[in-house]
Amino acid sequence: MAPPKSRGAICSGFELCTGMGVMLAQVTNYATNKIKGGWGWRISLAMAALPASILTIGAIFIPETPNSLIQRNSDHLKVKMMLQRIRGTDDVQAELDDLIKASEVSKTITHNPFGKIMQKKYRPQLVMAIVLPFFQQMTGINAIIFYAPVLFRAIGLGESASLMSAIATGIVGSVANFISMLIVDKHGRRVLLLTGGIQMLISHVVVGGILAAELKDHGGMSKGYCIVVLVLICVYVAGYWWSWGPLGWLIPSEIFALEIRSAGQSISVAVRFLLIFAVAQTSLSMLCHFKSGIFFFFGGWVAVMSGFVYLFLPETKGIPMEQMEKVWREHWFWKRFTGEE
Repeated sequence: MAPPKSRGAICSGFELCTGMGVMLAQVTNYATNKIKGGWGWRISLAMAALPASILTIGAIFIPETPNSLIQRNSDHLKVKMMLQRIRGTDDVQAELDDLIKASEVSKTITHNPFGKIMQKKYRPQLVMAIVLPFFQQMTGINAIIFYAPVLFRAIGLGESASLMSAIATGIVGSVANFISMLIVDKHGRRVLLLTGGIQMLISHVVVGGILAAELKDHGGMSKGYCIVVLVLICVYVAGYWWSWGPLGWLIPSEIFALEIRSAGQSISVAVRFLLIFAVAQTSLSMLCHFKSGIFFFFGGWVAVMSGFVYLFLPETKGIPMEQMEKVWREHWFWKRFTGEE
């Protein structure tokens, strides 16, 4: 539903709300940690029912999208009126024609989107549906978010200070995500991914080096080094939240043709949550066994994904979703799969 010129900012709002939710969860954990008698964690867990209830009730009021209406009925006048209301202008005929054309093309194809996306001409989209969410999780962000208090305690901070430090990283992430919303449609996706990748890589390497030199895999560190590590982790979090955080969701949502959109989005989300589960289950063990090496591990992956973005990810800013196939036809590598016109 978002117009191409501001699609990045609007779609990134999803991840901004996610980041703010993480921050509020950390504030809740900090507040309930003070409750005596072992009730703190129970209250913290129960409070998750509040946002879940808001989501459930809000789902009732979600409107249909123009694409959905065109796919399910032929009342183009109703779709045109919806577009005019969404765009705030009467001049929507060109966009409506693109939507109708894309819908007609999708209807001429056998309704098997998962089989369709396996075809050679959709190879770029299939690769991105798998690789982008995989890389997003291999930045190490969830390992740090899930176990930030454990990590901060390991370097010598107290329990309350560890929880407060986790709140600080949540605030930094929310601010960085908001900045990303302001500039993503101006500077493009590639610039943010590459600059964020460099920022995260430097943070990983420096933090890993400090921990290896000062922590020596056991004991604590001086207060000065603890502050330096906390600042560097905030720099890392900022790099993630204005690059791979929102863009790891945005780019898969805008690259699929209508006939494979349901399959592409399903694959992307499935890969993402599979990796979230794997990271959640293994990160604590990795922290215990790798110790400072965990930062070099994720730093290596950040280097790999930055190279992938530079070589294989085309720019998608400002391009209508119905015309997105042209970015693959014009790309130096992917054109061998999609063909040139």
